[in-house]
Amino acid sequence: MEWLEASTENCPVQRTLDIVGEKWTLLILRDAAAGVRRFDDFHRHIGLSEAVLSDRLRKLTAAGILTTVPYREPGSRSRNAYRLTRKGWDLWPVLVALRQWGDTYAPEPDGPVLDIRHEECGAPVRVVVECSAENVPLTPRDVSARPGPGARRRD
Repeated sequence: MEWLEASTENCPVQRTLDIVGEKWTLLILRDAAAGVRRFDDFHRHIGLSEAVLSDRLRKLTAAGILTTVPYREPGSRSRNAYRLTRKGWDLWPVLVALRQWGDTYAPEPDGPVLDIRHEECGAPVRVVVECSAENVPLTPRDVSARPGPGARRRD
């Protein structure tokens, strides 16, 4: 079966985008990975409405990407802080790849807004696609993509 004959109903890219493929959701994940935990901090830093932020945080929590941890400031009511789960942290390479693409193809005139470096040696971090057996970097010319065992024919 060729790719164009395969149904895309069960595509993992589509399923992922159904959960995290919205601009505000990715910005929330970016900030959560950078250490933002509180609703007011997300709201102030990203600049989206409280209603949209509440909706996106609820969806990310329901999907198991964020978890809530109660906290209470003295004299205030109990609130929730938001933390990335392991499932959420597994999206970190996607965020780094988006940053890397943006720095290359939509650069900021004054330089990168976010500088991610390896703590040990100080070198910049980059995302690389590699062979799982040989651990060598790959380009699109080095791979073949075809329908997998779960693919179904298009109707």
